[in-house]
Amino acid sequence: MLRPHYVPWVPAPNLSPLSTIRADLRMGPLEASRRITEGLALLAPLGVLLPLAGGRVRTSAVASFVRTVFAALMISLSVEFAQTLVPGQLFDVDALLLNTVGVALAHLLIVPAARRRLRRRETAPPAAVPHGQENAAPLTDPASPARVG
Repeated sequence: MLRPHYVPWVPAPNLSPLSTIRADLRMGPLEASRRITEGLALLAPLGVLLPLAGGRVRTSAVASFVRTVFAALMISLSVEFAQTLVPGQLFDVDALLLNTVGVALAHLLIVPAARRRLRRRETAPPAAVPHGQENAAPLTDPASPARVG
């Protein structure tokens, strides 16, 4: 009952891919770049946050990418469907495409390099201990309170 009826003054939902993007491109380069960038950037942080939430440093890059993009696609689809419950908001397949591509780009630009860096840090040799002090006790015990004598 709250959903808008399709009347001449309310546009129909966009179900044809790239039609909104083409309409944006006809508006001029500045307006088109602003609208397309907004669509790409909306869910882009998920491209980094979803793999980070998994916490896996050693995992297949392809599997990580597929999991992240699929999860972002489902989140974007849920948002698009939820928007249709608000009067005047319509489903737009191009928003779905732009959101998912934004997540994929963010993932490809940041996650592989970050994982590579974390793996290097994980396999780095421990700090060198001076010869003859391998078994030496520490000078102070950080767990015990300082004694004044």
